[in-house]
Amino acid sequence: MFGQDSEPVTLKREVEVIVVPAGFPVTLEKGALVYITQAMGGSFTIYFEGNLYRVGGKDADALGKEPLQPPELPENASDEEFQTLAWDQMRTIYDPEIPINIVELGLIYDCRISRLDDGRRYVYVEMTVTAPGCGMGEFLVEDVREKIGIIPTVGKVDVELVFDPPWNMEMMSEAARLEAGMM
Repeated sequence: MFGQDSEPVTLKREVEVIVVPAGFPVTLEKGALVYITQAMGGSFTIYFEGNLYRVGGKDADALGKEPLQPPELPENASDEEFQTLAWDQMRTIYDPEIPINIVELGLIYDCRISRLDDGRRYVYVEMTVTAPGCGMGEFLVEDVREKIGIIPTVGKVDVELVFDPPWNMEMMSEAARLEAGMM
């Protein structure tokens, strides 16, 4: 299951992980030998005792890695600059099974930014998953909420998981189809 590019790591502490693709949490014990099979966008996919697990960026220290740092946004950033940063943040979220980000996969249907009464930004994201039964859907939603929520000036983030229109491979960018060997 894990290849030559996998990095063996001994867990530095107990850590809650998510079983891929089932999507339920389990705890791995400190001292367990795991193999990092994918490290993209601050999250990690690890192999342990025959299964794949996702380790969120906030728990990178359990793998001996640096936790994800918030992005920088100039104080006087325009809404357009903010919008660009929001999309860039979503591009750092990868499908835990394949090395393609959720934007290039075509999973983000909409990202709207508006202002709250206090001047902070409200972000609404509409997204889907590759299959309605995907157990990772809620965790990808939480990744989006977390990655957008840490942008300076964000006051509120809502991420809605939708299934209409249903996702299909035509929604993938040309780069994603190339990466997946579909071109």
